[in-house]
Amino acid sequence: MKWGVHGRTVALYAGGFIGPFAGGVPTTILPELGAEFGVSAQTASVSLTAYLVPFAVLMLFSGTLGARWGPERAVRVAYIVYIAASAVCALSGSFGVFLGARAVQGAANAFTTPLLLAAVAAATPPERLGRALGLFASLQAAGQTSAPLVSGLAAEVRWTWAFWAVAAVAAVLAAAGVPRSAKPSGRVRLRSAWQAPTLWTALVALVAWASLGGLSFMVALRAEEVFQLGAGARGLLLTGFGVMGIVSARFLGHAIDRVGARRAATIGAIVGAVAMAGIGVVPSIAAMAALWAVGGVAAQLLIVSLNALMLSGDGENRAGAVSVVQAGRFSGGALSPPVFTPVYQLLPAAGFLAPAVLLVVFAPLGLWRASRK
Repeated sequence: MKWGVHGRTVALYAGGFIGPFAGGVPTTILPELGAEFGVSAQTASVSLTAYLVPFAVLMLFSGTLGARWGPERAVRVAYIVYIAASAVCALSGSFGVFLGARAVQGAANAFTTPLLLAAVAAATPPERLGRALGLFASLQAAGQTSAPLVSGLAAEVRWTWAFWAVAAVAAVLAAAGVPRSAKPSGRVRLRSAWQAPTLWTALVALVAWASLGGLSFMVALRAEEVFQLGAGARGLLLTGFGVMGIVSARFLGHAIDRVGARRAATIGAIVGAVAMAGIGVVPSIAAMAALWAVGGVAAQLLIVSLNALMLSGDGENRAGAVSVVQAGRFSGGALSPPVFTPVYQLLPAAGFLAPAVLLVVFAPLGLWRASRK
């Protein structure tokens, strides 16, 4: 199958969908997975961690390696690995094999996300970079938000269909590849991605996601403990974060192009901090839902701005730099529960106030440090 330039460009953005989608597929079907493999639903939840850990760890250097090998070849191989790993997930006869396949899926995603982001930047005029990254981010949010719904519907027939769907999408994307304008970067070195500005930006991404998207578990806890929401209503409440991320992404991209990525990231941090602090004290579920949705907008503004900071200019290893920042982001999501749960158990309002203070203090400081050469 031959793909024109337009088809490859569409596939380039569509590649942002598959990683978050595949990562979130087990969320709704943990009871079915437990029943299939003879484990509890709590044990089955390890399948989420099995995906995220190799994804976050490999992102520290996957962008650099992919840039060295050539983005088109690296992304295509990663999609092929995705197909095979998804098929193993659907066909696995033991929980151990299933977890191994999930880990391979996460590893493959580490070699698609940063290279696709760098390819988007390479194919976009600098004055439109925010809009392009906003579109890519909206598809990532769509994948994360739709995964529980699609997998839940698939489980009504057979849960394995969700993984066959992932394999089918990966096959289409593998056939499309990425635009040929994304060239190999020669012998780029890992240290070129580990410069001080990149590391400070990665720390900001870690704090940002730990203090915003990583708090979904705590939002669910408060909704159940204070407002007695059932599981379905809690799920609907949490969806507002991702839905607002989808809806607002293109608009936020325009705003980033107008005011600059650094200023936009600072605004996102302040708005997000106010929203998170409010969630811990508001007296109504409607207000809580509204603030959580605002948090989704703020998180999108922050993350897209940080990506824009890494991908603007003509650095020799933009894929490696944005890869390190993305590793910081997802590490923040993994650290959020163990860091903030004890604070929440001590005093629920403080559980939301602590990440808000951390965000509003550290994000501007980290951005300032990142700007110093």
